[in-house]
Amino acid sequence: MKFWQSLSFTETDQLVALSKICEEVGFHGALVSDHVFFPEKIDSKYPYSEDGSPPFTGETEWPEPWAAIAAMSTATTRLRFSTAVYLAPLRHPLLVAKAVGTAALLSGGRVALGVGAGWIEEEFTQLGQDFHTRGRRLDEMIEVLKKVWAGGMVEHHGEFTDFDRLQMSPAPREPIPIYVGGVSPGALRRAARNDGWLGAGCPPAEVPALIERLRSLRQENGLESEPFETIVAVTAPPDVDLFRRLADTGVTAMISYPLAFSIGPGSSLDAKRRALERYGDEIIARI
Repeated sequence: MKFWQSLSFTETDQLVALSKICEEVGFHGALVSDHVFFPEKIDSKYPYSEDGSPPFTGETEWPEPWAAIAAMSTATTRLRFSTAVYLAPLRHPLLVAKAVGTAALLSGGRVALGVGAGWIEEEFTQLGQDFHTRGRRLDEMIEVLKKVWAGGMVEHHGEFTDFDRLQMSPAPREPIPIYVGGVSPGALRRAARNDGWLGAGCPPAEVPALIERLRSLRQENGLESEPFETIVAVTAPPDVDLFRRLADTGVTAMISYPLAFSIGPGSSLDAKRRALERYGDEIIARI
């Protein structure tokens, strides 16, 4: 089993140092999250809390993910990076392709794109994007990304994106994995068509059924023999026995919760180092 450390809600000026620590203590990868801004007035409901309130405010730092990943990749040699998740439907597909493709090249191919449809309607409205078509636009965007990243002259004439032949250079040297977050039926179908699933805030008892559903969807798409990552954060304390049982159900990687949750917001870099080293000793080294 592999382990990813979420660096969401982390002070931006600590990210590069934390990436080096994550690599040192044995994490497979680091995850960063994405919002362009946080609206002062928000009616949208956060999908991972009982009352719909998000665990962050306007003061929470949201660095641009691909700039942050590029910086962290220069300080590491093995650690992988992904977004969990990147709100791709907020952007034009060609701009997404350029940012992610460049980060993949600069990191030596250590980047995956973790995408989600998003939940803050007000964010979409301010950026001039239709909130209600975000799922369909994300599906088409993934098609566009794969075309552009393949290199050479390509064209696309779809429902939401239309362009004549063009070429984006430099192209990634190898395919960029696309992971999909979410537990809705649409999100699971989207994940099953791509390279992996990002599960956030799942009760452990619900994980086996979700993994089985993904397995079934992969079979329906004729993809059951292809590699597929299931990267999961569960609503339970880190536990070696629990993680071993989840591995037996088909989970390939666990997510360690943001340090702002595990040791509190505003912690020092030294406190974060101690927490990461403890996780490495007590969890990663024992599985």
